[in-house]
Amino acid sequence: MKSAVEQLATYKSVHLNPKNIQTHFIGVPMIIWSAFLMFGTLRFQYGDFEFSAAMVVMLVVLGYYYKLHVRLAIGLTLFIVPVLITSEMAVHTAHPFILAISIFVVGWVIQFIGHKYEKAKPAFMDDLNQLLIGPFFLMAELYFMFGWEKQLDAEITPIARDKRRAIETAKRTI
Repeated sequence: MKSAVEQLATYKSVHLNPKNIQTHFIGVPMIIWSAFLMFGTLRFQYGDFEFSAAMVVMLVVLGYYYKLHVRLAIGLTLFIVPVLITSEMAVHTAHPFILAISIFVVGWVIQFIGHKYEKAKPAFMDDLNQLLIGPFFLMAELYFMFGWEKQLDAEITPIARDKRRAIETAKRTI
């Protein structure tokens, strides 16, 4: 498994433009919420307990985040639990899947607008695991805004810039 530093640096290498990062603070939560709603429509029964695929996904994803970086994972837990609760409430509305797909599409449109500012393709196009790193990256950026995890920021930013220079160099040689 790649380290948190390596994964965040890779993600940040195509997320250096502040406007792109701002669009991600809107689009990524929309995508996450809508994905949880979609997974929430898949219901299972275990004895008297009903649960959803969203609950299972939450546990698996949070487990992954805790393996990467405990302090960032705590912030992600504080974000994801309300996402799960509200998406579980929305499962019981008239057309939850239509709502989920609509929000999902709008979230992705916002993401791609951000990448127009960045002039770089989304990170997941080279590594699908980067889809999981998007929320992790945004939590890291939030921590950095509050002045937390300065050492982590100091580690990933130079690596991200070097990776970006390599990407730009490769573009020019093609």
